[in-house]
Amino acid sequence: MDIISTILSIFIGIIFVIIVVSILLGLRKELTKWRYNNQQPVLSVAARVVAKRTHVSGFDKASSYYYCTFEVRDGTRHEFYVGDQEYGQLVEGDTGTLSYQGTRYRSFYRQLSH
Repeated sequence: MDIISTILSIFIGIIFVIIVVSILLGLRKELTKWRYNNQQPVLSVAARVVAKRTHVSGFDKASSYYYCTFEVRDGTRHEFYVGDQEYGQLVEGDTGTLSYQGTRYRSFYRQLSH
């Protein structure tokens, strides 16, 4: 019976270490992305909203994440995470000025047509 409790203790310890290392690696990745974005210039370019999508995760308490894809004049497309209010106000086909910094969405000012 003593060997089973020892094996169980080792197994629980290994699982704990795996969880802690996973959390630390995730934090490191986010910190690296944050630093990268802060070192990039803020760019403002003419763009068009070409697509919108949502990603829902979770079971009992679901979380929704909103993404918009913008196409700039040279045909390059950029997908950004946007807040729910921005997502609700953007419509596919909208044209205007996209402002972003690295991989971070800053704003989109729609060009009003008369």
